[in-house]
Amino acid sequence: MSAESDIVEEPAPADRRGHKPSERRCVASGAVRDPSAMVRYVLSPDGDVVADVYGKLPGRGAWVTAAEEPVRTAVQKGGFNRGFKAKVRADADALVAQTRTQLRRRLLGQLTMARKAGRLVFGEAGVREPAARGDVALRIEASDGAADGRGKLRTLSLATARELSEQGLRRPDPPVVGCFTAEEIGAALGRDPVVHAALLAGPMVADIMAGARRLAGFEPLVPPDWSDARHEIRLEPPPGES
Repeated sequence: MSAESDIVEEPAPADRRGHKPSERRCVASGAVRDPSAMVRYVLSPDGDVVADVYGKLPGRGAWVTAAEEPVRTAVQKGGFNRGFKAKVRADADALVAQTRTQLRRRLLGQLTMARKAGRLVFGEAGVREPAARGDVALRIEASDGAADGRGKLRTLSLATARELSEQGLRRPDPPVVGCFTAEEIGAALGRDPVVHAALLAGPMVADIMAGARRLAGFEPLVPPDWSDARHEIRLEPPPGES
């Protein structure tokens, strides 16, 4: 069965409970939600559970809310066995690590596409101009960047967003993704190490935000060792329950 046909396999009973046909049921909690807030898992030819964050691998899919705890629950309490209707092999630590790695790679790939589409700017000067206009939807800050430069762009972005909102032009406070190093961001953008970048408001924002929220279920998007972590706007992972 293809990944495309899998989107309607075992759909939630929309006729009685009002769920959309594309919604999936988490095999860990039974919660029903949009696939963009979940991770799809399939069985390898050897019968091992593997993550499929791109949704392209063939075979029956089992869906789990995009967070570490539900994945561990699905392994430890037989959720994957029920989802695949078979006895399967899965190691919780390995599966969580594999999922995190895939989600990181996918989000970096999305940033690459945004850059190619002209929807992502980088460098302190490159970010400052759209931040002053209120055009920044998401800030990307290197985990190993300095707090001073990060703080200046955060202050400008938040002040502009709130000023425009007071004028009746709604602008959400731009959250931050800070889990990648400058080297990783630069590699994704085809540049030398990049400390500051920003996704512009408009096309691609919803998909990239969804990708960031999924990753937030597996690692903090705001590094806890940042001295200014408490001042950052955070993207929350999908909730564990519906």
